[in-house]
Amino acid sequence: MTQDHAFIGRQPILNRQQQIIGYELLFRLDKDAQSAEFTSDMQASTNVLVNTLTNMGTDWLVGGKLAFINVAESMLESNFLELLQPQRVVLEVVESTQPSPALLQRLQNLRAQGFGIALDDFVLTQESMHFLEHANYIKLDIQMLGMPQVPALSQELRKFPALQVAEKVETKAEFKQCLEIGFDCFQGYYFARPETLSAKVIHPSYANILNLLNMLRNNAEIRDIENALKSDVALSFKLLRYINSAGFGLSCEIQSFRHAVTILGYQKLYRWLTLLLVTAAAESGSPPALLKTAVTRGRMVELLGAHYLDGQEKDNLFIVGMFSLLDVLLDMPMDRVLETLILPENICDALINRSGIYGPFLELAEACEDPDMSEVPRLTEQLQITADVLNRAHISALSWVEELDL
Repeated sequence: MTQDHAFIGRQPILNRQQQIIGYELLFRLDKDAQSAEFTSDMQASTNVLVNTLTNMGTDWLVGGKLAFINVAESMLESNFLELLQPQRVVLEVVESTQPSPALLQRLQNLRAQGFGIALDDFVLTQESMHFLEHANYIKLDIQMLGMPQVPALSQELRKFPALQVAEKVETKAEFKQCLEIGFDCFQGYYFARPETLSAKVIHPSYANILNLLNMLRNNAEIRDIENALKSDVALSFKLLRYINSAGFGLSCEIQSFRHAVTILGYQKLYRWLTLLLVTAAAESGSPPALLKTAVTRGRMVELLGAHYLDGQEKDNLFIVGMFSLLDVLLDMPMDRVLETLILPENICDALINRSGIYGPFLELAEACEDPDMSEVPRLTEQLQITADVLNRAHISALSWVEELDL
């Protein structure tokens, strides 16, 4: 059965002044899970990555703090990590990772890109020593090591410039002891137990993801890629949330799908879609009829306003129509949905209040979905749209969506 919520665990990491510097993000299968239970390291890493990038968003999960994400060898070797914003992410290399020359080179490259590197549950051995020159953080599990062993190991690791993090700090006495030893950061039940966060998920069409991947592989025209994105409300929402995240470093709002594809580039878009494909269910998590209505409404609004608006304003019409059902799809108020996206004020006005330059076109498209169409005469008169133009737009929108075979 397709899961309609995403879950992720979060535990704070604090400095010596007990100020939060970041959060470790943890795999969670459901809201009641107290620990990470998964079939493979890749499954856990991919789940956390998708939820961080797309289902929840980095800003909501960690705010302006660092995101510490566990990565095993398989994830380190993948190109999914390039989807993250390096300056905001610390990659925690899990203790089972083997220090091959290729992997050490990969860590060096990731650090050069701006990622922080942490060594999780570190134990000093002949093999693990090879990781130390690449590390920004060394995490020591004081429960596993035993407090009597910790001071000497901490002193030995002072040869390296990495910050030391005391993990599994469970009591005030342990915190005081770790402060005296000289640890730089702290994590554990004494400060906070991991909390599980959840968000409603809408699933993009499996076939649409595959289609877009093929289009990118064949270097299709941006216009065709834009049209493919327009056919899937979930994909469109996830793409704009990802690219409009504050950590993406953009100095401007994304105004259209064409703009998003141009800014992102084919390679990064391909990686993002591949990551979605890894976790996408073959069946949509939302009612197919609802998704179809959203796409139809997007096309209808676009057609109704096409002769009145041009340029960038015309491009926004489709987004207004299709995103007008996101509150239903995500089961949350529209103003909360819009907190996860950076959209022009005119679009937000239409989605929340049905006002601004787009609002009346959206109202008319919605009125056409009402069987008695009681509001249609008033709105067509207001917009000076004839019955003929309205009928043609309505039939054309329905026909276009049928051709998409949603």
